[in-house]
Amino acid sequence: MRRTLLGVAVGLAILAVPTGTAAASSATVRLTIVHVLRGCHSWGTSDSQPLGPKRTVVLKRGARVQIRVNCSMSFDVVQLAGPRLALGGTRWQPGTAHTLAFARAGVYRLQATNIESSVDQGLQTLGPDNVLVLTVRVSQQR
Repeated sequence: MRRTLLGVAVGLAILAVPTGTAAASSATVRLTIVHVLRGCHSWGTSDSQPLGPKRTVVLKRGARVQIRVNCSMSFDVVQLAGPRLALGGTRWQPGTAHTLAFARAGVYRLQATNIESSVDQGLQTLGPDNVLVLTVRVSQQR
């Protein structure tokens, strides 16, 4: 009985693990824009742990980056380099999420600049507000 249950569990585990190009092409990196004390806002992990105002992500062609605005400010987002992306509007509001698909290889660079200052929002911060820069390097390989 134990061997049968173990065999079923191992079989299900093998079926649940994605393999090959399907996993690579459907990969999604999740980032956030979060409020921090020094510099007002920063790139963050999916659970809002700060990563700093500049971030580089390396992806395979076909992958995505999802960015959620967890900061209380709105941001103007512009693409500075790379093949054209569908940004879904250049003003990103608090609480929204934006998924960017990287179908072509290249080096992409995005800049997010806050609309309201930390003073306008009544937030305590140290130093000037950060301008966020995200660099995405996309390889030709899927």
